[in-house]
Amino acid sequence: MYDIPHRPRRNRQSAAVRDLVRETHLTPGHLIMPLFVMDGHGIKQEIASMPGVFRMTEEFVLEEVAACMAVGVRSFVLFPVVEDALKTPNGAYGVDPTNFYFRIAKAIKVAFPESMLMSDVALDPYSSDGHDGLVVDGEILNDETLPLLEAQAVAQAEAGFDFIGPSDMMDGRVGAIREALDDAGLTGTGILAYSAKYASAFYGPFRDALESAPKSGDKQTYQMDPANRVEALREAELDAAEGADMLMVKPALCYLDVIYELSVNLDLPIAAYNVSGEYAMLKAAAAKGWIDYDRAMPEMLTSIHRAGASVILTYFAREYAERYQAGTL
Repeated sequence: MYDIPHRPRRNRQSAAVRDLVRETHLTPGHLIMPLFVMDGHGIKQEIASMPGVFRMTEEFVLEEVAACMAVGVRSFVLFPVVEDALKTPNGAYGVDPTNFYFRIAKAIKVAFPESMLMSDVALDPYSSDGHDGLVVDGEILNDETLPLLEAQAVAQAEAGFDFIGPSDMMDGRVGAIREALDDAGLTGTGILAYSAKYASAFYGPFRDALESAPKSGDKQTYQMDPANRVEALREAELDAAEGADMLMVKPALCYLDVIYELSVNLDLPIAAYNVSGEYAMLKAAAAKGWIDYDRAMPEMLTSIHRAGASVILTYFAREYAERYQAGTL
């Protein structure tokens, strides 16, 4: 009989031993919960393509934040659901003092001052064209978009957002936003840059949620080609040089190699967005009985953390945290 010199299974022989040698520990404190917020009162609409995720007016947003805070999720990113009548080519409602987005952010910070709020900076929620940048004669203009993003970022920071989240992928926007924030005396406001945001097929349910799909064309002239890895490192290095405090890869699951690449080459925290399509796929497969949801959901999030993301934006945040607190993971 072969004399086996190494027996790795010794470190897997019981739950107690497995706990001792576990390499990756994902806690609720690593998670950011995305929330879809809307104007009005008494509205909570489930998003058909994202079961269990809702568009909510202020009172329900506050209830959701309270429930998340109770299980250890303290960080939130807000996405505004804006009615078409308020959308214009230059996205002016994004800096309108009456914008409900600012009101809801202020309400959260009053009720939960210990929470961390992250914004979304881009034109698409407010643009009648549905693009992240200014569209003129069918072209998404880069440099002309930057002042609009700067104004958005300053308005959001003044409303109480702790971190600005530029998701637009315009060249130079992190440096422009950092300078605008500093000039406004908002030096304590951080920037979590969507550094490697890919032109992905996995955003579909999110665009359903916000009703913000482009009216014409696509986003491939500013979002990254899914085939590229080295380019992601260049984008992240530029954002770091321009003053970003954290760097994001979006989506997560098809880009675990990119998350790892950034984590080993840069000294800033790496975030990853476990996007709507990734959420919807798991929910749909579970509803069909094709996958063990209770095991697959934490496995999915752990893989993202293991790849190098110290921050994960995920619609599973509250559910993961509830199970973590209950000790059922």
